[in-house]
Amino acid sequence: MLRKKIYAIFLLTILLTACAGASETIETENNIVAPIDDKYIWDLSDLYPDLAAWEAARMAAAEQITQLAKLQGTLGQSSQSLLKASDQISAVYKEVVRVYIHASLRADTDTRNAENEERSQLAANLFTDFSAAISWYNPELLAIGEKKIALFLQQQPKLSKHNFGVIDALRRAPHTRHQDIETLLAKTGQLTSAPNSIYSVFANANMPWPEVTLSNGKKITLSQAGYSAGRQAQSREDRKMVFDEFWSTWQDYEATLGAIMNAQIQGLAFKTKARKYESSLGRALFDDNMPPKVYETLVEEVNQSLPTLHRYFKLRKRMLGIEDEMRYYDIYPPLVNLDKQFTIEDSITVTRKALAPLGSEYMAAYDLGVKSRWMHVFPSAGKRSGAYMSGGAYDVHPYVLLNHNNDFESASTFAHEYGHAVHSVLANKTQPWETAGYSTFIAETASIMNEMLLQDMVIAEAKTDKEKLFYLGIGLEALRGTFFRQTMFAEFELKINQEVESGNVLTGSKLTQMYLELLKRYHGHDQNVVTIDDLYGIEWAYIPHFYYDFYVFQYATSIAAASNLAKKIRSGNQKAQQNFINLLKAGGSDYPYKLMKNAGIDMATPAPYRALVERMNAIMDEMEVILDKG
Repeated sequence: MLRKKIYAIFLLTILLTACAGASETIETENNIVAPIDDKYIWDLSDLYPDLAAWEAARMAAAEQITQLAKLQGTLGQSSQSLLKASDQISAVYKEVVRVYIHASLRADTDTRNAENEERSQLAANLFTDFSAAISWYNPELLAIGEKKIALFLQQQPKLSKHNFGVIDALRRAPHTRHQDIETLLAKTGQLTSAPNSIYSVFANANMPWPEVTLSNGKKITLSQAGYSAGRQAQSREDRKMVFDEFWSTWQDYEATLGAIMNAQIQGLAFKTKARKYESSLGRALFDDNMPPKVYETLVEEVNQSLPTLHRYFKLRKRMLGIEDEMRYYDIYPPLVNLDKQFTIEDSITVTRKALAPLGSEYMAAYDLGVKSRWMHVFPSAGKRSGAYMSGGAYDVHPYVLLNHNNDFESASTFAHEYGHAVHSVLANKTQPWETAGYSTFIAETASIMNEMLLQDMVIAEAKTDKEKLFYLGIGLEALRGTFFRQTMFAEFELKINQEVESGNVLTGSKLTQMYLELLKRYHGHDQNVVTIDDLYGIEWAYIPHFYYDFYVFQYATSIAAASNLAKKIRSGNQKAQQNFINLLKAGGSDYPYKLMKNAGIDMATPAPYRALVERMNAIMDEMEVILDKG
């Protein structure tokens, strides 16, 4: 019935930090603690004025959840009864989401704080309790039958905001179980979500990171943040040392991490069998009514396009001046070093200029977001890694977590997350709560659109060949990381789910071997394109997205969709621009595949993927022309 999504986790590959509290600071390179302007610290009082108010809201939500059982048996009495029950359930869910968002945002600003983590877990438990409390709803709808439900929807106009959810519930009939089983399945939520929680705490708070000394004498701790920085070192010896030390640390826990992942995938297999799906992929795609052809076409097209990826690696080898074989640790250093800072103020300004083609309505929402205290901007000890936008607080506003590092990557990340934020603003403004929540399939298109518009603008305005090569290289790397790498992840995720569905158990060593085979194929190891050391097969353990249940493929589909739409919008195509705005405003009012088709992109066909590969080849053509000049 309820399809509202909580977009609180849009992780990137950067690991930066900040802490929520009375006084916030940021550590500079010289370890000097400097104060942060309050406007760059999000204001959680917009959600609840203080922790006492939050606790009161949590307790009230918990009590409201217990009252939902009284609605059982009323749905079929009349259209008014169906409206009353649906409204009450929806209102409670909206408050549960708000309670959770406050707790999760506070916890993410300092993952070391046990009280914050406890509040986050308490809030998360409300979802399990809520699911159990309404587990009778869908079975009762199905018992009423489509004919009577259709009559109710016709009789009561106020049910219109629930139409999509009710009709979707009827669609789920083959996978909806008897009420008792539904209640039991809802209560397993805390168990099946446990592996993700365990992994998150272990990977972010408890891993014993080694310290290494680079060739310039600088010491770095190889946490995830240190690894992200160290792998970009100019010295190949430094990069190899960073890789070997970092992945050896993960390798030490291969068996433990394998057990955690096995528990995760076994839990998904349990859900699949309990609801009578043929596969976990089919179950995951069913929620969005996504044609399996989308997943299949993506993987097929990416595998056929591996020569383009290999061309990029050969170009990278040329630009880095590598005379012997290209290695996996050569993938991350920038192709061109550009000594140019992007402060948070710069990021706001340049992004605004880049997004102007999206129109006045879009820009009004953007301006509101950057002028208000929606952001938690800077890194500090204990803050959650990466960046995300949390837009589920329907009656408030989106919140954006950043770890801004004053470089172009930070500017691009800022643009990405504000793509999500404006999406939420427009969807929440246009849609009722019940259909405002959008799918990841659409969400990532909105955010990657901003990245592409920013990239294309800075490329066009580059003042020197070096600057242009820098931005072109950034664009190439984005295509590698979002299109090819995420599809490789998607293949791995499919393989490990199929392994468990076949009755097998996953171990750390088996996962490493499965991942290593994909890593070598995608990077052309056997064709001497990029040499992959066996140690690096443990990389699967570093990727949190494997705990998100077939989430990653949507990054790859979204960058293809965004590329197609951005090209049209940049050319001044007003219809494409309005189609995009309408896509954002639609929220979750229809299935994402259909919404994307309405915007002019059919992701079940090869066309959008091939167009993206053409963009990648065109970028390399332009780079090679510049390189050949000099």
